[in-house]
Amino acid sequence: MNLSLNDHDRFNEIISEIASRVEVMEMKKYIQHGEMTTYDHCLLVARRSFFLARKLRLRVDERSLIRGAMLHDFYLYDWHVRDDGRKRFHGFHHAKTALFNAQKLYDLSAIEKDIIMKHMWPMNIRFPKYRESYLVTLSDKICSVMEILKMEQEKVLWKSESQNEEYD
Repeated sequence: MNLSLNDHDRFNEIISEIASRVEVMEMKKYIQHGEMTTYDHCLLVARRSFFLARKLRLRVDERSLIRGAMLHDFYLYDWHVRDDGRKRFHGFHHAKTALFNAQKLYDLSAIEKDIIMKHMWPMNIRFPKYRESYLVTLSDKICSVMEILKMEQEKVLWKSESQNEEYD
């Protein structure tokens, strides 16, 4: 199950809108799981979400899917370090901070807002509303487990069907 070069190009076209922005790149300062930065985690979640949508042939708003996935953990702090100015239980509260930060920079679609706010379902008890939100929620869980277990992800997602090369 690999994506084509056209799929790869489409993903890069959309992700480039936000991934190179200075504020978004600030996520590289923070560790998500294991040794994975929050930026790299979000990028992998975006890729996996896009991959699943394409492979399952789901009709999705690809732009909202990718942008929402890239911004789903845009909270910009080290959740491993206790801070009295921040609520405890990061897993329950960071989505609201990520949405707040994302809305300062972008005019978000309803789908993007839903992805960011509900990606921690079922920890956060409000159900996702859109199929894009469910895809990101699932992809986030898959990527998080793989990161914690230090499993390889990149090569699986970006090998071309017609070629045996890997793409970054």
